[in-house]
Amino acid sequence: MKYLILILLTVSLFISCSKKEDKFEAFSTEAFAYDLGGSWEVNATVRIKGFTQIEDKETGNYAATISLIVDLVKPDSTVEKGKFSYVHTETSKEKISDVGLEAQFELDSTYQEGDYKIIFHIKDANSDNQTSIET
Repeated sequence: MKYLILILLTVSLFISCSKKEDKFEAFSTEAFAYDLGGSWEVNATVRIKGFTQIEDKETGNYAATISLIVDLVKPDSTVEKGKFSYVHTETSKEKISDVGLEAQFELDSTYQEGDYKIIFHIKDANSDNQTSIET
């Protein structure tokens, strides 16, 4: 009986001390279009969490590098790939819980009126994890 209790306590200790890893995911998307007269300015945002952070042993800072590519789905269902893209790097003295990414681009008068969809393709450069979300 003593051995059983000892084994159960040991297993409980290992389980409680194991590092919980957050899933790499995107959430809270928003997109707005502003009329600029002859064109429209589109602003879109997304938040991400669960990305890998690299700790700099000298400074104690944490760093994350995330790439974002935005595809635009037009009202006729055609897709304009890579409408917007950039690489976001963030550093902090403390671990970073989540990051906000922004996309901004213009639609000129050649774009037809209607409902558009934005697809965010997000990649964690430190782990090669990828995710997508649309709005």
